[in-house]
Amino acid sequence: MPDFRLRVFQSVARHLSFTRAAQELYISQPAITKHIRELERSYGQRLFERRGNRVSLTEAGNLLLEHADAVEGLHQQLTEQLHNLHSEAAGRLRLGASTTLAQYVLPAILPGFQRRYPQVELTLVNANSEHIAEAISLGQLDLGFVEGRSKSRDLHYEPLLPDELVAVRRATPAGPPAEPMPLAEAVAHPLVLRERGSGTLEVLEFALREHKIKLADLQVAFYFDNTEAIKSYLEAAPAALGFVSSRALERELAAGLLEVVPIQQLRLPRNFEALWLQGQPLARPAQRFLLYAQQQFHTT
Repeated sequence: MPDFRLRVFQSVARHLSFTRAAQELYISQPAITKHIRELERSYGQRLFERRGNRVSLTEAGNLLLEHADAVEGLHQQLTEQLHNLHSEAAGRLRLGASTTLAQYVLPAILPGFQRRYPQVELTLVNANSEHIAEAISLGQLDLGFVEGRSKSRDLHYEPLLPDELVAVRRATPAGPPAEPMPLAEAVAHPLVLRERGSGTLEVLEFALREHKIKLADLQVAFYFDNTEAIKSYLEAAPAALGFVSSRALERELAAGLLEVVPIQQLRLPRNFEALWLQGQPLARPAQRFLLYAQQQFHTT
């Protein structure tokens, strides 16, 4: 089994951040630093340059990363081959999901998968759709889940389940409008949106473009990198409108904190999709997870 210190090193090298590595591996930042120092003492080389808050790989670090990735790949192959002798799924499975999926969709099915396949070691990276696609392309993730309109020719996409974006605001005493709000009136509000690179913003941008409306022409109060921040902002800003997944609103709607605002001529359907490298078969753990997810969401 590969040295856990190599896992720590790979995580720091991938993120170029001790903090994000600690979050990914669920250990403390001092523990991350300790493992890296042990590796540096063991090899007699500095692996990272630290300048203030910036971290970069040294020449020795780049060399070690190349070999650490090779060791991990060989270990994964061995684990799969051994367990395939008994048709079991086992080994490490690196999942990545865009924020909406990581927060509101996938967590509910992870425990069931772990019970069914206890030999699979799951990790889940949360980032926007653009970053997940990039990580799949670089071989940093085995299987990704995203939303949005953009597609890379280097990746294979497969539908997982449908979703819809809705306009939402702080709940009012009168409740949601009896009639859909005119589009011109809706986009005149201060808007709270997801950040560039997110599938959520991309879907909205494409829809508005069909009505000759550009984001640059709108009054955007704030861009956030997660839906929870958008919802909290809206609760404190009665004049603002936000656009989020309908799957992210169950608790706030039930508690009377937010309300959905239908908008004339603006429907924002989208699909959540699985993605992986084009032309490369999925490893058995990834195959099992994709099939399990499709079964849970009834998309097989």
